[in-house]
Amino acid sequence: MAEPDDAIPPSFTVCGAMIGCRLDVYLSRTLRIGRGAARRLLEEGAVRVQGRAVGIGDKGLSLGEGWTVQVANPAHRPVPNPAMPLAVLAEGEGWIIVDKPAGVAVHPLRSDEDRTVLNAVVARYPQIIGVGEGGLRSGVVHRLDVETSGALLFATTPSMWRRLREEFASHRARKLYRAIVAGALVGSGDEAMDLVVGRHRPARVRVVRAAMCQRPAGARRCRLSWRALRTLPNATLVEVMLHTGFLHQIRVMMAELGHPVLGDAVYGDAASATRLMLHASSLRAGPASAISPDPPEFAVLLKAAGA
Repeated sequence: MAEPDDAIPPSFTVCGAMIGCRLDVYLSRTLRIGRGAARRLLEEGAVRVQGRAVGIGDKGLSLGEGWTVQVANPAHRPVPNPAMPLAVLAEGEGWIIVDKPAGVAVHPLRSDEDRTVLNAVVARYPQIIGVGEGGLRSGVVHRLDVETSGALLFATTPSMWRRLREEFASHRARKLYRAIVAGALVGSGDEAMDLVVGRHRPARVRVVRAAMCQRPAGARRCRLSWRALRTLPNATLVEVMLHTGFLHQIRVMMAELGHPVLGDAVYGDAASATRLMLHASSLRAGPASAISPDPPEFAVLLKAAGA
């Protein structure tokens, strides 16, 4: 859904007497609002400087000549929802890792949504507003599919967000998943495929075939490693390590191998399990690390299979 026109952020260019001005002072003078209101804009993740989201910790930032300052509609920020449960797996200075439930989105797409993980996080860690991309994605370091459960990382300070994002961008972050897939798998394997988003809403990713004459725009080489942990009747519990990050990567690549994740309504058979049997079991990025235990649905299925 597109945002209304009044959500398009107005842009200002720093010049003249405003060069070297503190950010909060600049906002106050340019927008003709009080200093407190200017700081609330920063807290709400409504401000970007040079295209980068800034937060309350940047209020004293000295602005350079020609810099661009954008101010978005402050209504476009996550609504705190203290009623939503939140399981914190680990936390440290500037970061938290939570246990995301299956069926819950990472962050809202509209300002009136209040049932995402971020809505629960904001209620406990209000300082996260404005961090990273800001707005409805405040503090989000990476994402998990709605149907996937497990370890999910947020940053609560701008400096830590930049550090953690660099861990992911440079592929130093270590992400392990556990999945129950259809069919019998033994041993281990390393897989590489070219993936491209074939449809956005609802999302669907497809594999680019080697026989195609022209590589589609947006296609990306993706890699993962898998290891069979336990063979079940007609299924296998596997551990998967992602070497790249792409929408639905594990789901589409395992399906391409002939072993779709159980419960996958897009690339497999939704009726094969009570939910998508994919779980982010451990995560390590910079100083942040945590392990998420298998969700109850995994234990039920494994027990029913006699494992």
